[in-house]
Amino acid sequence: MVHFCGLLTLQREPVPLKSISVSVNIYEFVAGVSATLNYENEEKVPLEAFFVFPMDEDSAVYSFEALVDGKKIVAELQDKMKARTNYEKAISQGHQAFLLEGDSSSRDVFSCNVGNLQPGSKAAVTLKYVQELPLEADGALRFVLPAVLNPRYQFSGSSKDSCLNVKTPIVPVEDLPYTLSMVATIDSQHGIEKVQSNCPLSPTEYLGEDKTSAQVSLAAGHKFDRDVELLIYYSEVHTPSVVLEMGMPNMKPGHLMGDPSAMVSFYPNIPEDQPSNTCGEFIFLMDRSGSMQSPMSSQDTSQLRIQAAKETLILLLKSLPIGCYFNIYGFGSSYEACFPESVKYTQQTMEEALGRVKLMQADLGGTEILAPLQNIYRGPSIPGHPLQLFVFTDGEVTGTFSVIKEVRINRQKHR
Repeated sequence: MVHFCGLLTLQREPVPLKSISVSVNIYEFVAGVSATLNYENEEKVPLEAFFVFPMDEDSAVYSFEALVDGKKIVAELQDKMKARTNYEKAISQGHQAFLLEGDSSSRDVFSCNVGNLQPGSKAAVTLKYVQELPLEADGALRFVLPAVLNPRYQFSGSSKDSCLNVKTPIVPVEDLPYTLSMVATIDSQHGIEKVQSNCPLSPTEYLGEDKTSAQVSLAAGHKFDRDVELLIYYSEVHTPSVVLEMGMPNMKPGHLMGDPSAMVSFYPNIPEDQPSNTCGEFIFLMDRSGSMQSPMSSQDTSQLRIQAAKETLILLLKSLPIGCYFNIYGFGSSYEACFPESVKYTQQTMEEALGRVKLMQADLGGTEILAPLQNIYRGPSIPGHPLQLFVFTDGEVTGTFSVIKEVRINRQKHR
């Protein structure tokens, strides 16, 4: 769903934007943003307008103010139904009134009805919010100021799919009739290494020799033609830190805002798992004794044991990792190997093995697994490819204790 942002009329037409002023305070991993947007009603009739703005899911609005023709109105928290009743009453009497609420169709879009704007009226909307900053893969904190707050103009060459192009004239960037200023102050006990942006910035100004406080601003003349992104790099980002803030002195005892609060920040330096270069040597032992010709159950339509085992083996063969080694043994009173020794897994060797598996029958007599196991254990190991054995059998092997002893002796060679 497309959302049109900024100050709009009830007909979804943008009210002219004159300037944007943004102050950003970043402390450790949290940003506090104060944005003031100045609008003017250039029409000859009053307009009922509402302000729409997008919010990141990790953001929270804590203040909203509007200054209309010198009259300041500050939003306060009220019951939803009571707030709407008060707003409609004020509007019907021709007064300025504001109603801030979450968008019913999107949790990350908020709207505020700012009421009647008389012809020539100027409105300054100030929005304050806090947000947790995400970390990039290289350890940088990322702050984004969305460009959707200036919906009146579409820039030459911009995408036609943009939500900014509805009822908006196309103009060159240099002719836009509004300005943007943004100042970001950064404080961190970790030390500030550098600040980067996708937009031109003034040189970073450190406010102390220890480089724990710095300030940057957008270069003069910047037009809000794209999101403004800041990447902040801390010197010791993995060092834990604690920030303590005292409660507001005028709050009643026990009130949340009157109690002190602490913010603990830590970004563990956990090394990334290195992918293993080993693939393995996979050897499959298929029971081809006469009992494998029996059905899986007493039902007449039950699948034969040998057939079920073959289907499972085929599935495993098609799922082996590229670069591994494999072999297949069929055992009964004697045993047969698919290859003289384990071969590298390729398209050709896989297809050859699949062809042989499909021809396997339960035709080797008894269930003697000891001899093929001893042959496998005596074979040379393949460096970097640990041995893994898979056995398909219906049980009742000959010489059970000898088989268990052989496996125990060689338990360090495979799993």
